Amino acid sequence: MKRLSAIVLAGLMLAACSKEEPPPEPVRPVLYMEVKPQATENLGRFAGNIEARYESTLGFRVGGRIAQRSVDVGSEVEKGQLLATLDPTDLQNQLRSNQGDLARVEAQYINAQANARRQQELFDRGVGAQAALDVAVTDLKTTKSSFDQAKASVQQSQDQLSYSELRTDHAAVVTEWKAEAGQVVSAGEQVVTLARPDIKEAVIDLPAPLAEQLPQDVVFKVASQLEPEINTTATLRELEPQAESSTRTRRARLSLADTPAAFRLGTAISVTLSSAIEPRIELPANALQEVDGKTQLWIVDMQNQTVSPRPVKVVSRDNNMIVVAGGVKGGERVVTAGVNSLKPGQKVKVDKDSPR
Repeated sequence: MKRLSAIVLAGLMLAACSKEEPPPEPVRPVLYMEVKPQATENLGRFAGNIEARYESTLGFRVGGRIAQRSVDVGSEVEKGQLLATLDPTDLQNQLRSNQGDLARVEAQYINAQANARRQQELFDRGVGAQAALDVAVTDLKTTKSSFDQAKASVQQSQDQLSYSELRTDHAAVVTEWKAEAGQVVSAGEQVVTLARPDIKEAVIDLPAPLAEQLPQDVVFKVASQLEPEINTTATLRELEPQAESSTRTRRARLSLADTPAAFRLGTAISVTLSSAIEPRIELPANALQEVDGKTQLWIVDMQNQTVSPRPVKVVSRDNNMIVVAGGVKGGERVVTAGVNSLKPGQKVKVDKDSPR
């Protein structure tokens, strides 16, 4: 009996040994990212320039040939500084001619005054005729008018001569010359463009469809193209009502919240447009897994180092990104690579260098 029992026990032990235990699931390395809901929508980035809000185009008040240009494009000029001059020869000759006329009429006026006094004295003594006195007084008034006219002509000639010098009436920066030395210009013709550097703004061209649908709360972030760390915000000051026919864009002028010193006139900038939206979650397209027509994400339990699937609703997608609504919360970790080889509750090895 004991022998039989020993045989049965040995058989049971052999049977138990023949049933191998299944190996544990391998610990799979995964990459993940932390969910961060986005509350702003990027509307695009556009190139532009820093320009002066106020520009003025100056010209000579008289016509003539430009004799000299005193400053170049980019020069900073002070109030009253000389910009250019005309050849003054003709104006100087006209002034001399008018001065000669003034001297002649002045001599006539002095003689008329003396004659009027003399006739008045004769008339007062009773030896002069009334008619002679009347003629002398009339001649005095006529020469007085001629004298005043001659003085005005001289003053006008002096003003005309001063107009041969083009000067700025405010501090500015020369941005463009429209005429060169030696060129003959007419009175009022555009010669030079000046920009006031004290008030600057950002200028960009927006596509017409975007410009027509700009949200009220749009935010403009203006940054230097060469030094992106130098940036500021801006607000829309002016939007051209009509689109440019060839490019179908509308020019927008933005008032800067503050003006960094690096924002000089002509500085190349990039302007990013964003708008507040309902919070949404953007994830890499590789994080999404489709099983039996349903979409899900794999959530990492950082404490237990395990993963579990979570069904989500995809709002939109493209080749690189998806937008999901619900199912995940900010701060949770989502697997972004290796989702097709995971099982619920599986142990994973988290890559510490995984992007957060």
